[in-house]
Amino acid sequence: MELPTPEELRALRKRAGLTQAELAKRAGVSQSLIARIEAGTVNPRLSTLIKIYSALREYMEEEVPVERVMHSPVITVSVDERLDRIVEVMWSNGISQVPVLDRDGYVVGTVHERDVVEAFLKHRERALQLRAIDVMSEPLPLVPKNAKLSSVIKILRGEIPAVLVVEGWKLVGIVTKSDLMRFFAGLPSKPSPQQPARDRELTASAPS
Repeated sequence: MELPTPEELRALRKRAGLTQAELAKRAGVSQSLIARIEAGTVNPRLSTLIKIYSALREYMEEEVPVERVMHSPVITVSVDERLDRIVEVMWSNGISQVPVLDRDGYVVGTVHERDVVEAFLKHRERALQLRAIDVMSEPLPLVPKNAKLSSVIKILRGEIPAVLVVEGWKLVGIVTKSDLMRFFAGLPSKPSPQQPARDRELTASAPS
């Protein structure tokens, strides 16, 4: 287990929304010890640090709502969007899949990179004339924004690349595997859309 530095531990605690006293209670240690560890004025035993970090991770997985981790708004395309435009959207934003919405704004499918490749292999030059509804796969999993992070972690442990977050039936955000890494590492939000990064997921502004 790779343990966080004092600075990272403090960032994780704040990201989880816990006070030093609350984390201390969950870990079975004193608040003053948490404060000294975060300040870097004490070098705790490894077993103590593992206990504190485990308590923090358990809280983050079981109690933190998914809306604290998600990115919003989400890039989407309509069912009528042509494949050439979809390719442009995916390439320019460095994403490997994009949700498809029907005319009422409901999520009805997903266009993955593999769907685009298969369309080109099957239809050749005619592929660019196809529309999202012609090539899309099943929708990404949907979870309500008040769902616990643990439910999303279970889904993303498999081959599914992302989970969509909804409020009612309205799409309000997305959580990718890289979002989980960022959250647990206590890192700031991802780069802005102006910064090129092929590993960015669906995090830019949605089309109007």
